[in-house]
Amino acid sequence: MLDVIFREYDIRGLYGKELHEKSVKAIGYCLGQTMLKRSCKNVSVGYDARYSAKELFGYLVSGLNKAGIKVYNIGLVPTPLGYFSLYEGLKFDANIMITASHNPKEYNGFKITIGKESFFGTELKEFSKEVYKHLDDEIEDNFDTQSYDILSLYVEFMTKQFSFLKDFHYKFAIDCSNGAAGVVIEPLIKALNLKAHLMFANPDGQFPNHNPDPTEERNLEAVKNFLSQNEDYGLAFAFDGDADRIVALSKTHIFCGDELCYLFAKNIPNPRILGEVKCSKNLFDEVAKFGTIFMGKTGHSNIKKMMKEKDIDLAAEVSGHIFFKHRYFGYDDGIYAFLRALELVYKGFDLEGMIKELPKLYTTPEIKIPVNEEEKFQIVSEFQKAVEKGALEGVKSLCEIDGARIDFGYGWALLRASNTSAYLITRFEANSLEQANELQDKVMNLFNQIKAKLKS
Repeated sequence: MLDVIFREYDIRGLYGKELHEKSVKAIGYCLGQTMLKRSCKNVSVGYDARYSAKELFGYLVSGLNKAGIKVYNIGLVPTPLGYFSLYEGLKFDANIMITASHNPKEYNGFKITIGKESFFGTELKEFSKEVYKHLDDEIEDNFDTQSYDILSLYVEFMTKQFSFLKDFHYKFAIDCSNGAAGVVIEPLIKALNLKAHLMFANPDGQFPNHNPDPTEERNLEAVKNFLSQNEDYGLAFAFDGDADRIVALSKTHIFCGDELCYLFAKNIPNPRILGEVKCSKNLFDEVAKFGTIFMGKTGHSNIKKMMKEKDIDLAAEVSGHIFFKHRYFGYDDGIYAFLRALELVYKGFDLEGMIKELPKLYTTPEIKIPVNEEEKFQIVSEFQKAVEKGALEGVKSLCEIDGARIDFGYGWALLRASNTSAYLITRFEANSLEQANELQDKVMNLFNQIKAKLKS
C-alpha cells in the first residue's frame, strides 16, 4: 500500500519500495492533470543530491509529459530555488522538487507548489486517490524537457540583495552536508568574496560524512570541531539535504530556529512574527515587547498559509525552517536565512550575547514516541479531552491549535502528532530543569494511561 507516502506536507517514501517507476509515473501524470486544470501551462522540476533523484526525475517527467504540461528542468538545486523559480520573472506556473529533505539516503519524495500555494493536507490526500486509479496505466518513457538556469539567476539575485556584505572580513564555516546547498554556496561565496571555510560542499547522495539533518547534534560534530580548533572563526552554519533549513552555531552555543527568529525580529521594524507550537516561551514573550507575534501549527505548508492570512514578516520553526516575507518572498530558504544572519554580524549584533540576555529557561530535547499511524491522532484527541476534564493539576491554559500545548505558568508541555511519520512529539520547557522533568513525568504518565485505555 502506498498510503504512507502521501504525507501532510509532501509525498515522501522509500526509493524502490514505495517510489518506483509505476507510482512515480502515475504521480507525474496526475500532477500534470491537476496543474492543467488550475490553468498552469508549465512546471519547473528540480532535484536534490540523492542517488535516486535522476531516475525518479525521468519517471516523473514521463508522467508530466503524458499529461501534456510543459516541463522545465532546473537541475540539481536546493528546494528554495524551486520556490524562487515561481517568483523570478513570473516565468513558471508550478514547481516540483524531488527531495526527501533531511531524511536518510534511502528516502526520496516530492514537494509540490501550484501557483504560489503549497499542495498539501486534504488536497494531497484526495490527490492520492487519483494516483491509485492510474497505477496500472502504461506510461511510456518521455524525458523531453527544456533546461532553465535558475541557479545563476538566484546567485545574481542574492549577490545584489546582499551587496553590502561583499568583502566582509568576518571568518565563518559552512557545512553543506553533501546536500544540494553546495551548488549555490560555492558561487555565492565567491561572488561576495566572503571568508568562509566550506565543508562537505560536494553533493553526494550517499551522505558519506553524516546524515543531512543538522538538528541532530551528532551531525554537527565535524563543524563543531573545526570551530574549536580555529580561534579566528566565530560562527558556523549547517544546512539540511535540500537547504530549506539552517542551523547556526558558535563555539559554545547551537542556535535553535526560534532563537534565530528572535534575533532576526530585532532587525525588522515593528515586526509581525509567527512561531509554531514548539517554539520557546521566550520567543512569544520577548517579541511581544517590540512587535506582534502569533502562534501557529507546525509545518512549512501550514506556516505559509498563515503568513498570508496574518500578513506576517517572519516565521520560524524550531527545526530551522525560517520564512522571510520582509525583503523576500515568504518561503523557507536556509541560504537566504544564512545571509540574513551574516547581516546581523555585519551590523554588530552580538548573537550569542543577545540570547544569553533572555530569561533562563530549561527546554528538553524534542522527544519522539513511536505509535501506530492509525492511532496517533486518536491518542492526541483523547489526551486533549483528559486535560480539559482536569486530568493534569496546575493547568493555566490549553492551546489546541496543533495537538495540546499546556501552560502551567512556570512552564509548558506539548504533545502533538507528527504529520510526516508514525510518532508523537513532546517538548517541555520550564524555569528549572527539575520543573521541566516534572512536566515530562506528568504528561508521560497521562499519555501511558490513555494508551493503555485505548488498547484495553
